[in-house]
Amino acid sequence: MPTKHDYWFPAKRYGWGWGFPVTWQGWATLALWLAAVALAGLKFMPDSIALFITAVGVATTVLFFVCYLKGEPSRWRWGDKG
Repeated sequence: MPTKHDYWFPAKRYGWGWGFPVTWQGWATLALWLAAVALAGLKFMPDSIALFITAVGVATTVLFFVCYLKGEPSRWRWGDKG
């Protein structure tokens, strides 16, 4: 079982999902996602909004799966218990 320090993306305190990265690998993943979105904007906008949306969707799906694989297990959270 991974320890808390093995996760690239910690769980949010409230709600569902992940917070900002806590390791350099997580920050590199987030930077690559931002670069992919920026490159999609430069390449496809304003000529083809459909290709831009598709590229951003693919990049976001990849980011989601990396967060799923390398982040804390996801569940609804109500804050600190105790």
